[in-house]
Amino acid sequence: MGLTAAQHAAFRRLAQDLLGIDREAYESAGRDWRDPVIGLGPRDAALCLFGRDPGRTEAQQGQPFLGKGGQLVRAALHRQRHGADAPAPDFAQSIEAGSEVFWLNTAPYKPVGNKAWSMAVKRRFQPLMAELLIDAWQGRDGRRTVIALGREAFFWFGIGQAAELNAALDGFWALGDARYARTLEVGYEHGGSTHPIVLAPLPHPSPANAVWFSRFSALMDARLKQLG
Repeated sequence: MGLTAAQHAAFRRLAQDLLGIDREAYESAGRDWRDPVIGLGPRDAALCLFGRDPGRTEAQQGQPFLGKGGQLVRAALHRQRHGADAPAPDFAQSIEAGSEVFWLNTAPYKPVGNKAWSMAVKRRFQPLMAELLIDAWQGRDGRRTVIALGREAFFWFGIGQAAELNAALDGFWALGDARYARTLEVGYEHGGSTHPIVLAPLPHPSPANAVWFSRFSALMDARLKQLG
């Protein structure tokens, strides 16, 4: 599934006057920096991978989760499908490994310097991202399960939500490392209805995240096994 023409146009309008998009990263690959990097996936995908924002590789390829961190995510999906002893996937296999999940980010544009977008920017894109999360993806058997990669992705689920939900996010994050083995079910408000979402956070898989990068693959494998 892809964006509708109306959704694509809406993203381009929001990007047009946005300062901080790394235009050079797009233009060096002959890509239009106004075009969002949106993964999406099957409407009935059992799992959503929710990250922060695209990096250089993603901006140049026009697909999410293709850089070093994203390849760790995709390699874990490959192992889940083909066994723990399967050889590391090549590029084509890593793309195929992600074909059965739903992909989103807090914002679909690469920021200059790979610094996280401000809350103001995340709020700018939140209505469109929420529309994709809820309207374009139904989950499996009435259940939406999201692996949120990093703090920015996890706390995105509190933007525009009730104080009680934000308090639940704060309390869960305060669990420390234990949060990466537990899940949190929230009631996400969108379109006048409440939608149950199971959040399963993991660290952001960036190589710059020295504390967690070397441990990420094992944590991702454990999460996928836990979530089935």
